[in-house]
Amino acid sequence: MSGVTLSAPTIGIGGTAQGTVTVASAPTAAASIALTSSNPAVLTVQSPVTLQAGASTAAFTITGVGAGTASVTASLNGSSSQSSSVTVARVAISAVTLSASTVVGGNSVTGTVSLSAPAPLGGAAVAMTGGDPLTVPASVMVVAGASSATFTVVTRLVGGTIPGTVTATYGGASVSATLSVTKPTVATASFGITGPTETETCTMTNSGNTLNCFFNGSTSTAPGNIVAWDWSYHVGTMPALTQTTTGPQLTMPTVSCSWLPAPPLPAGGNPWLPLIVTLKVRDDLGNVSAEVTDNGARVLPQGVCGY
Repeated sequence: MSGVTLSAPTIGIGGTAQGTVTVASAPTAAASIALTSSNPAVLTVQSPVTLQAGASTAAFTITGVGAGTASVTASLNGSSSQSSSVTVARVAISAVTLSASTVVGGNSVTGTVSLSAPAPLGGAAVAMTGGDPLTVPASVMVVAGASSATFTVVTRLVGGTIPGTVTATYGGASVSATLSVTKPTVATASFGITGPTETETCTMTNSGNTLNCFFNGSTSTAPGNIVAWDWSYHVGTMPALTQTTTGPQLTMPTVSCSWLPAPPLPAGGNPWLPLIVTLKVRDDLGNVSAEVTDNGARVLPQGVCGY
């Protein structure tokens, strides 16, 4: 025997790792190598493993069954070799960390759960809770063999600074992290476009007098209460239409056939025209946001206005 190596120095209870046995010279016929664990209550090992004719290595699998340390011994034709020790650890949550300690309400941060050892077969479902003003998923899955996984922490708008706690529980242990959610200090416009069947898409309806979609600026934030959402929207280089709403949504925006460029559709085969939408918000404290633009939307004329 030449040697026995294991792919990981630590595995969790219920977890597995690969091992490799190596011989000094490849046999001319298939050979059966006996494998034994120094502590079967801690570690079990696949045995025997077949070394194919002409091969100098063979792979096998070890499985952690109890906390402790153990090694693997391989024997062939009266010769043996022992691996270094592997630690089998009880798998439990060891840490939960956040990408930021403070965030403006309405924004999100990334969290990471970490385990004390690689997750066992089937993975580890870490239970999650988040205290107001935080929202987290009910659980986060750490896949088998991995030691960590990420998740998203969503926050709501707040009128001051409010701390929230994220707690992760697994393997009889719980860990927590705190995130402070703060009031916005500047006005920030943010929006999305939703059509009848998909995002970023509007269709012409009502004989070309309205767009069958809505612009949603509810993710905008400001130090005070937002009192006006100033919208602007146009197709290509055509003049823009403007509309101000007192709520975050502009539903079925008003347009006309003269708002569109003259037919036909641009060459290229696409049945749509490019739509550019901008938004600026104002709050009751006099704060005005910078204007934000969405250049990725589209309008489908759908046979109206001469198209």
